[in-house]
Amino acid sequence: MQHQPLRLIALLLLITTMSCNSVYTSKKRGYFHIELPEHSYQSFNREGFPYAFEYPVYANIVQDTTYFDTTPENDYWVNIDFPQYDARIFLSYKIVGGKAPYKVKGPDGQYKDSMGINEFDRMVNDAFNLTNKNEVVATSIRDSVFRTSNGVSGVAFRVGGNAATARQFFVTDTTKHFLRGALYFASTPNADSIRPVVDFLQKDIEHLMNTFRWKN
Repeated sequence: MQHQPLRLIALLLLITTMSCNSVYTSKKRGYFHIELPEHSYQSFNREGFPYAFEYPVYANIVQDTTYFDTTPENDYWVNIDFPQYDARIFLSYKIVGGKAPYKVKGPDGQYKDSMGINEFDRMVNDAFNLTNKNEVVATSIRDSVFRTSNGVSGVAFRVGGNAATARQFFVTDTTKHFLRGALYFASTPNADSIRPVVDFLQKDIEHLMNTFRWKN
C-alpha cells in the first residue's frame, strides 16, 4: 500500500428480544440508525483568508488554535466541525517557500522544534507519509489525482478499515499555496459503524474540493 508521490506532481496540472419459550434465531450484528440530512451548503469566504470554499449548513467553522498539541504556524488553519457525528475536518494551510517549525531528530534520538522551509516536495511527501501511517490498521489506501473546474489541483486519499482518518486530501497551486484536509472522529474508529457517516461526509468533502479556490 506504499505510494511514491511524483516529484513535482506534474499530473496535478493535466476519498429481538427472546422469551424463555421462544425459538432462538441468530441475527446479524446491527448499529443504531443514523439520521442524515439533505446535503446543503454555504460559503466560507472570510476576509483576509487566501482561500474560499463551500461547506455544509449543518457544520461549524472553528478557528484552529492547536493542532494535536502543536500551535498552527498561521491564522488560516480552521476546523469544520460536525458535532452531531463527533466528526471534524482539519484544514491546515502552508505557504510554499514560507518558514515553519519542524520536528528535527537530534543525535540523542530526541525530537525538537526547528525552523525550516516549506518546500513543495517536502509537503507532498509529508501528506503521503501521514496517510501511510494508517497502514497498520488500514485494509486499503487509495489515492487519486484531481483537477477541478476552478483550476485547483490536488490528491485525494481513501483509507479503508479502522483507521484514525478515513479521508484525507490536499490542494495546491504548486508555487504559493498548500492546504491539507483530514477527517477525524472523536470516538474510537469502527469502520462498520461509521461507514454511513463517512460515505455521507465523503460527498461534503468532494463538494469542498470542487468549490475550493485560491483568492490570490
